[in-house]
Amino acid sequence: MPHHIPKAMTIAGSDSGGGAGIQADLKTFHALGVYGTSVLTAVTAQNTIEVAAIAEVPDEVVIAQIDTVAEDIGADAVKTGMLTNRSIIQNVADRLEAWGIPWLVVDPVMVSKSGASLLNPNAVTALKTDLLPLASIVTPNIPEAEILAGMAIANDDDIREAARRIHDLGPAFVIVKGGHLDGPAVDLVYDGTSFLPIEGERIDTRNTHGTGCTFSAAITAFLARGLPPIEAIQMAKRYLEAALRNSTSIGEGHSPVNHATELPPDVVKALAVHR
Repeated sequence: MPHHIPKAMTIAGSDSGGGAGIQADLKTFHALGVYGTSVLTAVTAQNTIEVAAIAEVPDEVVIAQIDTVAEDIGADAVKTGMLTNRSIIQNVADRLEAWGIPWLVVDPVMVSKSGASLLNPNAVTALKTDLLPLASIVTPNIPEAEILAGMAIANDDDIREAARRIHDLGPAFVIVKGGHLDGPAVDLVYDGTSFLPIEGERIDTRNTHGTGCTFSAAITAFLARGLPPIEAIQMAKRYLEAALRNSTSIGEGHSPVNHATELPPDVVKALAVHR
């Protein structure tokens, strides 16, 4: 019997600077031993300082990319990133539901690291009603969780309430990333029953471009390799910490993480078990 090659699909926008979006996702998939395919939803003119322009890919081309890859190569797990409008979100949700993808990680990309808006306001409702009910895992940071939950977040109690509200929208697991708050870098995972804090090292670096994309892509890669959700989240955080710790400065703004970092021993062990 031929060896199964784990495969992951990313449905997201292109970052011409190479640090986020499709580029970060494919680098992450490769680093974690997963064959990556891509569905381009938008093209951005972007560097470490700014997003200068965004051009959306027509819906029919997005649909064709999903169908063409799915019918031949398939995917063990899929992640979504930048989906800029209601129509694209609805069409992506329709095609993923039709293909019956085993795992779906939704990274609700709304704002770039430089502060530029990446999601049209009229798309938020579609994200909540069409895509999140299909999600295995959704990975908002604090600003994104505030939008999805419709509330301000200032402390741990707020994070828990926001996670509950987002879980009510349909995803199996909600991860509210705590990196935007002061203190330790603690992400909170909620499965509808209990909360699991996942603590990590807060790394002092400006090289944080693409951290959200990299984290969600790593979760997707680990799911594609057969790790259960909680372990996939834990290993993704360990990989991201290493990528941050070993990053180098590129450009004048927020440089990207190092996707080709040496993998931590526990990540290597997890990959060896789930070949």
